[in-house]
Amino acid sequence: MSEDVKVVWVAKRKSRSDRRLDLIEAARKAIVRHGIDRVQLSHVAEEAGLTSGAVLYHYPDLGELLVEAQHAGMERFYEQRMRRLADFTDQAEKLVVTIRSGLPTGPLDPDVRLLNELGGAAGRNRVYGVLLTSLYDRQVSMYQAILDTGAALGVFRLSSNSLTIARNLVALEDAYGYRITARHPMIGPDEAAELILSYARAATGNDLAF
Repeated sequence: MSEDVKVVWVAKRKSRSDRRLDLIEAARKAIVRHGIDRVQLSHVAEEAGLTSGAVLYHYPDLGELLVEAQHAGMERFYEQRMRRLADFTDQAEKLVVTIRSGLPTGPLDPDVRLLNELGGAAGRNRVYGVLLTSLYDRQVSMYQAILDTGAALGVFRLSSNSLTIARNLVALEDAYGYRITARHPMIGPDEAAELILSYARAATGNDLAF
């Protein structure tokens, strides 16, 4: 039995869905390590500990795998945040948690570095542009729902319409997230959160002290 056949046989012992999840994670790592425009099939195979043939068995189209990897990297910034927010009823606390959870944990945060790669390629790749636009719109709607509910309950006194404030909050997340991953010496996760919260306090009329 050839080495390639052996590797494919071992790969098949895992369920197909589990192996695809492993390959998505490997693709995410390869994108961060090599860049979205330079990542190759061999890079993904290396991260997964498989041969290129084993990767192609599950993903005959590398482009499809890279798109799935990008989408999986985005889950943290919408799906996971929405699940976490379900545990909170206080709208001010919910807003603070949302702001803090949208920032990198540090300069090497792989999910944010993945988004940075996606942003750099979005102008050249329509699919990546659509993915980023969809994420942005969903994040805006997430913030807008918190702002509207808080205003209806009298928790917030909005300085502008909720859509404008929500868009600004997402833009601040993106801007400070980039500064953190770019290793700005004066802006880490805590500093960035406080800078965004300073805007949110003025925009909501709430001291957001959580």
